[in-house]
Amino acid sequence: MSELMSFKEMCERFDVTPRTLRYYEYIELLSPQKEGRSRYYGPREVARMTLILRGRRFGFSLEEVRQWLMIYDQQGTDEQNRVWIEMADRQLDVLAQQKQELESAIDDLRQLRDQVARPLDS
Repeated sequence: MSELMSFKEMCERFDVTPRTLRYYEYIELLSPQKEGRSRYYGPREVARMTLILRGRRFGFSLEEVRQWLMIYDQQGTDEQNRVWIEMADRQLDVLAQQKQELESAIDDLRQLRDQVARPLDS
């Protein structure tokens, strides 16, 4: 990666739409360098984008990600890591509950499908 990436390169690298990238800037998750109307993203913004997308994949809200990223700027890595562990523990509980609910829904749907299919198979 070169030192700076263009707006288009950033969208392509992270497979996001221009609208998404502009929104992340609007809510202050990203702060690219600006030259006129052009935006350029350095290693810091690339790292932040990686963390944003990882957080979204794990089910965190953009506000949770934004607050977590602010901790690094205000209090440093150690505090950010402590908060991350707390956030991860909470989210693991949420995901485990969602997994149970999904497994239950799959079982119920499978049973209903089988029940409806039985008379048709006769």
